[in-house]
Amino acid sequence: MGRIQRKKPVVNRLKRKTEKNETGDSQSTGSVPIRNAQAGSLARQSVKQSRAYPGKKYVDITAQFLREVRIELRKVTWPSRKQTIGSTVVVIVLVLIISAFLGVVDFGLSSLVQVVLQ
Repeated sequence: MGRIQRKKPVVNRLKRKTEKNETGDSQSTGSVPIRNAQAGSLARQSVKQSRAYPGKKYVDITAQFLREVRIELRKVTWPSRKQTIGSTVVVIVLVLIISAFLGVVDFGLSSLVQVVLQ
């Protein structure tokens, strides 16, 4: 019999590093500890992005984004025409079956409610 393993909670172990300056005061040189690891990564990511594009305008950033999108779309494996038509037929048939079922149930329940109310 297999044993179920629980995932250990993610603990953010970032600690604030301090160093003494000339006057003896402590200054923060590291990152601020954040309780939520995901929020911390998002905050660090936004800081990195702001540093990555220090003087660029929105047009340049948008153009770079569109170039990266085009590169990623080249990596996509697109379905063939036959696969697309087959999937579309399956979806249409299932929609017709489910709508017919729901129509029959709706008609039955509305008839039952009419009988009860009379």
